[in-house]
Amino acid sequence: MEILQLAFMQRALLAAVLVGITAPAVGIFLVQRRQALMGDGIGHVAMTGVGLGFLLSTSPVWMATLIAIIGAITMELIRAYGRTRGDIALALLFYGGMAGGVMLINLSPTGSNANLNSYLFGSLSTVSEEDVTAICLLALFVMLVTLGLRRQLFAVSQDEEFARVTGLPVRALNLLIAVTAAVTVTVAMRVVGLLLVSALMVVPVAAAQQLARSFRATFVLAVLIGTGVTLAGTVGSYYQDVPPGATIVLLAIVVFIALTACAAPLARRRARAAGPAADECDMDVPSSPGPSDDVRV
Repeated sequence: MEILQLAFMQRALLAAVLVGITAPAVGIFLVQRRQALMGDGIGHVAMTGVGLGFLLSTSPVWMATLIAIIGAITMELIRAYGRTRGDIALALLFYGGMAGGVMLINLSPTGSNANLNSYLFGSLSTVSEEDVTAICLLALFVMLVTLGLRRQLFAVSQDEEFARVTGLPVRALNLLIAVTAAVTVTVAMRVVGLLLVSALMVVPVAAAQQLARSFRATFVLAVLIGTGVTLAGTVGSYYQDVPPGATIVLLAIVVFIALTACAAPLARRRARAAGPAADECDMDVPSSPGPSDDVRV
C-alpha cells in the first residue's frame, strides 16, 4: 500500500495504535470515578508544557508530560482536599494552563500558529521520530500501570472507602491514576490534539459499556474500539485531507451511537432468556450470591 511506504504515515499509524490502546485503558478508570472530563482539564494544562518546550528549545512532548503530571497531581489534591472553592481553583488551573501555553508559543522564536494548531487538534505530518520514541516509552508506562494494577485501580475507582478498609493505599493509587491520565494526554496529543483527547478517553469506554457486562470485557472492547477508530481516522484523514483528531473523535461517536442502537434489543433478548430461568429458581431458599459479572476484573 502507498500509505505504508511514506515515513511520516508509518510514524503516524504507530502513534495512532498506541493512542488507541492507551486512551481507553486509562479512560475506563476515569469513567468509573465519574471524572470523564479530567482528560480535558489536563489537556489545557499540558498546553503550558508545549509552550515551554518551544520557548526553551526542548522537546514539547517531554515538557508537556512534566507539566501535565504536575497539573494532574494538583487536580487530584484539589479534588481530595478542596471544599467550596475547589471548582474555582480547577477552573483557574485549566484556563491558566491554556492561556499560558498560547502566550509561551507566541513568545518563542520557533513557535507559530501552525505549531499551535498541530498540538490542539493533532497533525499527521508533524509526528517526528523523536515524538514516536517518546510516545512509545510513555505508552509502555501507561500499559504497565493499567494492566499490572488493574485490580487495585478498579477497587479504588469503584469504592474508595471499601478500598481503604481492605488496606489499599488509596491516596497513592488516586495520584497514580492522575499521573497515568496525564501521561496518556501527552501520548495522544500529537494524533488527536489536546482539545479532543478527552473524547478518546471516554467515548470508546462509553460505547463498550453498551454491550459489555463486566469490567474485563469493557476494558478489552474499549481498547479494540479505540484502536479501530484511531487507525481508521488516521487513514481517512490522509486520503480526505481532513484533521485527524476531529475524524477520530467523530468515528468514535458514530460507533457509540451504533452500539447504543444495538444495545436495547440485545438487553430485551437477555431479559427474555433470563425470565424462564428465574421462574425455575426456588424463591423460598435464597442462594449465596456469587461474584458479579459487573465487577469481574
